[in-house]
Amino acid sequence: MSGTSAKPKRRRAVGPALRYEHRPGRPLSRRVKTSAGDRLFGCAVLPGFVALLMPLVLFDMYWGHELWDDFAPAWPGGAYAFAATVGALVPVVLFAWVAPLTRMNWKRSRGRSLVWMAASLPGLAACYLVAGVIATTARPKRRRNWDADCYSQGGPCWVHVHYPWLWVVGLVGTLAAAALLITVLLKLSRRATPIGPSTSEPEAGPTPRSPSGTGGRRPPA
Repeated sequence: MSGTSAKPKRRRAVGPALRYEHRPGRPLSRRVKTSAGDRLFGCAVLPGFVALLMPLVLFDMYWGHELWDDFAPAWPGGAYAFAATVGALVPVVLFAWVAPLTRMNWKRSRGRSLVWMAASLPGLAACYLVAGVIATTARPKRRRNWDADCYSQGGPCWVHVHYPWLWVVGLVGTLAAAALLITVLLKLSRRATPIGPSTSEPEAGPTPRSPSGTGGRRPPA
């Protein structure tokens, strides 16, 4: 016989082509719908940031030099005591601002949430005041920007020349006040935590039938 005896191989079935045909009426890509509120929030980010930053700039421009030239040296203990007081106020004003905000719960009551938000505004104003005082001592990062106004009496460069340990004293005051505030809050939270009834029952007293309470009878030897 001529030819080979090998059986012809079966041809593989052609797999279905993976084609994603575009259906009429179906968008090619999903477009994220932006509401008017989102657009308004996006447009208000930059003006809001400027509005939050402007009080600090104005404080530095109009009261910075007078603060460290007249007010701080006249503070009881001098400018270093004033720096320690400002540093100690940092955790206090932050707590006064944040603590009411933690009590807000819009799902339970919107009215109470608005009241707690209003209660946090004095703390926010105090944060601005303390931040403004600290910002008056901030020198420009580059030395070439240390102009005559920086070295003028009461300016940031002038403050650091006359009070070189100002930042150290302020930082120590901040850490000490933060440690004291945390200690007080921990003690108050422990007092406010209700103590449940003890699960351990007192030991029962000896009964007349027990060896320790034989009622005048001696236990058997």
